[in-house]
Amino acid sequence: MAGFKALKGEGHFPTLFMAFLYFDMSFMVWTMLGPLSTEITEALAAHGEIITAGQKATLLSLPILSGAILRIVLGFGVDKLGPKLTALIAQAIVIASLLLAYMQGESITYNQLLVVALGLGFAGASFAVALPQAGQWYPPKLQGVVLGIAGAGNIGVVLDFLFAPKIAEKWGWEAVFGVGAAMAIVVFIAYLFLAKNAPETVYKARPKKVSDYFKLLRDKDTWWFNLFYAISFGGFVGFAGYMKVYLMNTYQADMAAFGLDVLDEPNVKVIAGYFGALTIFAGAVLRPVGGNIADRIGGVKALYFFYGSVAVLAAILALIELPFFVAIAVLFFIMASLGMANGAVFQLVPQRFGKDIGIMTGIVGCAGGLGGTALIKTLGWSKGAFDGYMAGFLIFAGVVLVAIAGLSFVKTRWRTTWGASAGGMI
Repeated sequence: MAGFKALKGEGHFPTLFMAFLYFDMSFMVWTMLGPLSTEITEALAAHGEIITAGQKATLLSLPILSGAILRIVLGFGVDKLGPKLTALIAQAIVIASLLLAYMQGESITYNQLLVVALGLGFAGASFAVALPQAGQWYPPKLQGVVLGIAGAGNIGVVLDFLFAPKIAEKWGWEAVFGVGAAMAIVVFIAYLFLAKNAPETVYKARPKKVSDYFKLLRDKDTWWFNLFYAISFGGFVGFAGYMKVYLMNTYQADMAAFGLDVLDEPNVKVIAGYFGALTIFAGAVLRPVGGNIADRIGGVKALYFFYGSVAVLAAILALIELPFFVAIAVLFFIMASLGMANGAVFQLVPQRFGKDIGIMTGIVGCAGGLGGTALIKTLGWSKGAFDGYMAGFLIFAGVVLVAIAGLSFVKTRWRTTWGASAGGMI
């Protein structure tokens, strides 16, 4: 695509690559509990600690919630300490959390897992570091594709679903955390030597005060972007975090039959991981495509299409009892649309808040994490209250329609005010 070709000779490719790799690794460990939820629950039960469905939902949503809040903290760190030092501190905390889970192993308690989950939130907060670090090197006209590439690191969750259940089957669930820690250490070292902060000739840092955050929060456009990203990224990470639970609760028999008949795999938890990876893959890899589309036709127009697709597909998933493979196809396209919407939202944010991109990435990223937490809890509530997911999917579809209405409300003002001189398509 032309947008990708335009990167030649611009910016700093090693930093862009390391921003992608750092985010990829971080996203992988951030969502690690999702594909291991069944295995961890069984391990806790083996030493007499039975957790309820509500406790499971809390464990799965806690990294998302802590990651959301920590995005504000790390966004502040980007402006105060620079993105590189902020990233190294966050990576060190994540490595320590992974090693704690690995060393505790089968003897770990639910409360200790909650501590690990909180630590993994620093991985989710990497969004507030990786994206501005990459974006600071590039001009406004390339922000969609650049931030899309850096943000495509969320493909890490696909690796979770592909490999974590099989590693857990062979060597125990704690081995997954050991492997994750080893990989995180390698990325830490590579990042230390390859990533660079943009020089002042390219991007002049403007350290912010806490009051600057409150100033941005008084801007109504901040809240619109919060809503839009709570839908797109929140939807993506929420579905990703809950995907295995949903598939195991809804289509376990279909997956078991497919595993035995087609793959000669008797472990249905591994099969659930494969299908989870398939659906999540679309959203992970298509984020830069969404950013590039937004660069070409404008972020608002792109979001109309992506959000409209999500609303229709979520309603279908809620109202029709779909055969297994049709449901997988619907989930695949939902995740694809959400992933591209992520890229489209962050084609717009740097154009509106270019001078405050570090803080805004943290604020908007926080909203995305809160949206993911809300979706996981909503789906868990729907299952507990109605023994199904119809209510949860309908609520999500309704919120997406609110976002579409919001786009109609702001598009003219955006295009005739800051959008007229932003340097890119709105």
